[in-house]
Amino acid sequence: MALASTEYPFLGLMWTMLVFFCWIAWFWLLFLAFGDLFRRDDVSGWAKAGWTVLLIVLPFLGVLLYLVTQGRHLPERQRAREAAARDRFDGYGRSVSTSDTTGAAQIAQARRLLEEGVIDDAEYQALKRKALAR
Repeated sequence: MALASTEYPFLGLMWTMLVFFCWIAWFWLLFLAFGDLFRRDDVSGWAKAGWTVLLIVLPFLGVLLYLVTQGRHLPERQRAREAAARDRFDGYGRSVSTSDTTGAAQIAQARRLLEEGVIDDAEYQALKRKALAR
């Protein structure tokens, strides 16, 4: 172990860590640019294709140009996507929680079926017990 530490000095290790961190950060920015680009509805298909070619052919310049030209509204678009997802989730939660499957509604439906002659009294009592058990 002592041999490895003498051949690779501490500053060399720190430089390697800095380069590795910058490499990871650049990939994060690249994925951020691609993710934002393909989630946008206000950009045409040809513009998306052009940005994609630029991001692949000249990745460093492409990421920097995308962030400079399109990055100003990136947080706003992200907040709008999050708000839309939250609204969809809240709407789903409300639709599930206020559904018409309460015990009283089930008993009323069973009573209607009994009056129409679809079920007999024993079936009505079974449905009523099942609804009250909930």
